[in-house]
Amino acid sequence: MSKSRFVFDKFAKLIEQGLINYKDISDEIISILKSKRDEIVFKMKLASKEEVEILNKRISILEKKLQEKKKRKKTSKVKK
Repeated sequence: MSKSRFVFDKFAKLIEQGLINYKDISDEIISILKSKRDEIVFKMKLASKEEVEILNKRISILEKKLQEKKKRKKTSKVKK
């Protein structure tokens, strides 16, 4: 209810300020929605795309090292 009220209040402000031009209204609506999206993302503490890529690279490197250690362990058992 409060979220819909927020949107209606923003529309009322736009009309009161005399922004009759469609382009101005659409730009204002888009900026409001973007700011709300940014707030939600900030609250969720999501990582950026770059951070995710870096973490994926680190994980793949660690997996390779783990596989190498498993191979070494298997070969050392065969030699004995």
